[in-house]
Amino acid sequence: MKSCPDAPAARSQLPRRRFLGLAAGGAACSLGGGLTLSLPALAGALTAEQREKLSPDEILEIMRKGNARFAKGERKNRDYLREQRASAGGQHPAAVLLSCIDSRAPAEVVMDLGIGDVFNARIAGNILNEDIAGSIEFACKLAGAKVILVMGHTACGAIKGAIDGAQLGNLTGLLAKIRPAVNATTYSGDRTSKDPKFVDAVARTNVELTMKQLRETSPVITELVEAKKVRIAGAMYDLATAKIDFFS
Repeated sequence: MKSCPDAPAARSQLPRRRFLGLAAGGAACSLGGGLTLSLPALAGALTAEQREKLSPDEILEIMRKGNARFAKGERKNRDYLREQRASAGGQHPAAVLLSCIDSRAPAEVVMDLGIGDVFNARIAGNILNEDIAGSIEFACKLAGAKVILVMGHTACGAIKGAIDGAQLGNLTGLLAKIRPAVNATTYSGDRTSKDPKFVDAVARTNVELTMKQLRETSPVITELVEAKKVRIAGAMYDLATAKIDFFS
C-alpha cells in the first residue's frame, strides 16, 4: 500500500476494514477529513489482534454501517472462499448474535459481515434457554466476543404463534417462552396476530426481555458486562425496508 499524509490514522482504520471484509483490490474508502485511501486485497479474516483494537461500540457501529450498505444495495464485494481459508486455522469473532431462524433475516447477510466475523445462534423467536446461554458464555468468556446482539424482526411467525397460543409438539414449549413478552407489551390496538403493529411491538419486547434474562441468569455474562468487556444490545430487523433498528 502506498503511504499517505495521515498514515497513522489510516492504519488505525485497518482492523475495521478487515472486519468489514473488504476483499476487492483497490477499493476506495473515505477517512476522516475527506482523505481517501486505496486498499489492496485483504485476507478478510478477523485476527485476534485486530479484534482487540475494536471497542464494543465500534463493533456495533460496524454492524450499523454494514446494514446501511445492505439496505441501499451497496454490499461490499467479498471472497468467501478466501475468508474460509483464512479462518480455517482459528476464529476470532467480534460479536455473538442471538437471532431468529426466519429465512428472510440472515444476520450476517443483512449486516454485510463475512465468515469468521460473528457467532450466530439462531432459534425461532430468538428466545434464550440454558444451551443458548451457555453458547453465548463460550463466545464471550472463552472466545473473546465483545458484543452480544439479540435481534428480532418484523412479522415474526414465532411471535404470532405465541400471541395465538399455538400448540405443536416441541414448539409449544418454545412459544411459551415468548408469552411473557406478549403479556408485557403495552398496546391499545388489536392485541392479536392479525395486527402487524402489535406483532412487531411484542417482538421488540421479546428482545428486551431476552436481554434482561441474559443479564439476570448468567453470572459469567454479568461479570463481563460489569467489567465493560462485553456490551449487550438489541436490534429489530424490518423485513420490508431491510433496515435494522439498534437499541440498548
